[in-house]
Amino acid sequence: MTIYIGLLRGINVGGHHIIKMADLRNLLEAMGLRKVKTYIQSGNILFESDEESRSLTKRLEDEISKTFGFPVPVVLRTATELKEIIQNCPYTLSSLDEEESVHVAFLAEEPSTEGVNQLSSFQNEKEHFQMIGKQVYLFFQISFRDSKLATKLSKLGVHATVRNWKTVMKLDSLVNTLK
Repeated sequence: MTIYIGLLRGINVGGHHIIKMADLRNLLEAMGLRKVKTYIQSGNILFESDEESRSLTKRLEDEISKTFGFPVPVVLRTATELKEIIQNCPYTLSSLDEEESVHVAFLAEEPSTEGVNQLSSFQNEKEHFQMIGKQVYLFFQISFRDSKLATKLSKLGVHATVRNWKTVMKLDSLVNTLK
């Protein structure tokens, strides 16, 4: 049985694409996923499944679209992958301020070199990134909301959904409650 972390992109943001977490949990349980948990309203789910990641992602996207009436990209990571993401963080985090400055963009697949090069052109002294696998680690010395780099993730040409470091760490701690 594999523990998955599902990251839904673009739900419950600015009053658009509203999905109640209780409804999402009910849908996932009806799909046969086990030990389903959600964390905050931004589309973080944890569950167990024997299904392979690629087919599970497609099935989740199809069922969410059918049930809620709009498409929602889903990015999956296993609990093991999440541990590696945390261990691979290229930024040293020694304070709460630094935790709030680091974000991870979880990508549906690895981007092209051209996409990474395009994103690189938006780095500056106050906002930069490092690519490791299918993750973009972002570091901001300004507010995430004021970041031009964060708004240019689409230049990578793949679906991405961003979580701050505090959320990443909370999801990791919630994995332990499924074991």
